[in-house]
Amino acid sequence: MDGNGKQTDTTVLVVDDVAASRYALGAVLRRAGHQVVPVASGNEALVELDVRLHTGTLPDVALVDVGLPDMSGFELCRRVKSRPLMAALPVVHFSAAAVGPGDRCRGLDAGGDAYLTVPAEPREIQAVVRAAVRGARRSNGAETLVHRLTLLSEAIVTVQSARTLRELAEAAADGGARLTGTPAAVFVVGPDGELHRGTSRNRSSLALPDSAAHEAVARLVARIADGQTGVHSVVVPAPLWPAGFFRPGVQEDARLVVALTQQGRAPVCVARPVRRVGGKDPVDDGLIARLAEATALAAEPLLMYQAERHVALTLQHSFLPQPHKLARLPGVGLVVRYVPASRETEIGGDFYAAVSTGEGVLTAVGDVVGHSLDAATVMVEIRHALRAYCVEESDPAVLAARLDRMLLHYHPDVTATVCLVLTDPDTGRTRIANAGHIPPLIVRDGSGADYVEACGPLLGLGLDRPEPAELYLDPTDRLLMVTDGLIESRGTDLEVSLEHLRRAAADAPPGLDALCDTLLGCFGHDREDDIALLALRLG
Repeated sequence: MDGNGKQTDTTVLVVDDVAASRYALGAVLRRAGHQVVPVASGNEALVELDVRLHTGTLPDVALVDVGLPDMSGFELCRRVKSRPLMAALPVVHFSAAAVGPGDRCRGLDAGGDAYLTVPAEPREIQAVVRAAVRGARRSNGAETLVHRLTLLSEAIVTVQSARTLRELAEAAADGGARLTGTPAAVFVVGPDGELHRGTSRNRSSLALPDSAAHEAVARLVARIADGQTGVHSVVVPAPLWPAGFFRPGVQEDARLVVALTQQGRAPVCVARPVRRVGGKDPVDDGLIARLAEATALAAEPLLMYQAERHVALTLQHSFLPQPHKLARLPGVGLVVRYVPASRETEIGGDFYAAVSTGEGVLTAVGDVVGHSLDAATVMVEIRHALRAYCVEESDPAVLAARLDRMLLHYHPDVTATVCLVLTDPDTGRTRIANAGHIPPLIVRDGSGADYVEACGPLLGLGLDRPEPAELYLDPTDRLLMVTDGLIESRGTDLEVSLEHLRRAAADAPPGLDALCDTLLGCFGHDREDDIALLALRLG
């Protein structure tokens, strides 16, 4: 009960070596509705506080006698305040002896919050206790809010720096877990209904049990988001929420905070288990709503990029020749391998071509510098320009010069690499013009592999071009052309990677298919760029 006769939730630690004084103070405080924990010394008080700290039941305020037998009340206050997890505990000193201003100052300097001279009127004691508790709770509440706002801002910064929808969902889930102190999962629903999921990393049990649960979550999010804008919070009872989602084998309610942009796109759902205390969920959804809203805004450009990448991939693949058509070129055997980069990687401008000309078979492998839809469209233009030029011209050096002028005229800010190889199937005569690309590799059966010494400036620079390199292929030789996506790795020198490629090609089994498959097996895993290989053999 407080001054109005009501029970309070305040616990008071009374530290006094005089039993009668402890009893009198305790009686006054209990009549006010407070719970009282009486102790007789400073050391006993420290032990009691340690026990309560571990059980999460620290008192709300401590009334400490100045003249304790084992240590002064000022020293006890200093020790309590020196412990970070107890520093917020308000301490009220009291004394029955006359105390001068100097001693009161000592109490305040030690961290005390107030001073009482006893005996005192019960109303004064109760008022001092209420004031000390009220001030501490305001201070703790402000500190808690500042801490949570800091966590929110850190989470939003991480979310905004995400490069993929998966990174976005994982960053938001980690932020949600730190804000709530519970496991969290985040779902981003794409325009095609595809569900991108992220879970807080320190919760290995956060995994959807099966595909049916995955679909159930997708339907729930879609149902909540249907025709809505803004942020919405709902509690999904355990029968409707997949069992074992937050804890294996446990059915529990889930609170979903769903945010949508004004256009109603990119619905984002932050899910966490409901933790009820006294019948209520104590976690405030306000900060979680802000996190969900920031995640939805950050998801929009990533979804737009995903759509752009799909268009670019469709464009790129539709204009690349099918391998079975290349195999029909007269006089040579051809094998092509094309491996797109992973879904999370930007679209590239890799291309290959093989056409029959009046002087033989022209093969080309190239790459437009950059990763974007623009790079993919320029790639298509270069490839079609090359096919058009080949109607009247076969010399690879002339073709490279024409492609260079075309790029300068229509795309002055774009550069590209390309290697052009003209092979006469009857004689094996091969001429090579290289514009900043990886040179071809000649793999000779039983005698190793070597790069052709062919180099030249990139396309799009308008520089003079050297004469093409020339050599003769034997019927058993294999000529290999690749894009840098096969071997280029961050932190590894390109010369080292080229040597690794040469050795792997030299050790590959006979045959064009075996050569390409061996190299993809050695180098083609988890690449950040598209990979194109073209292998040629006479006959």
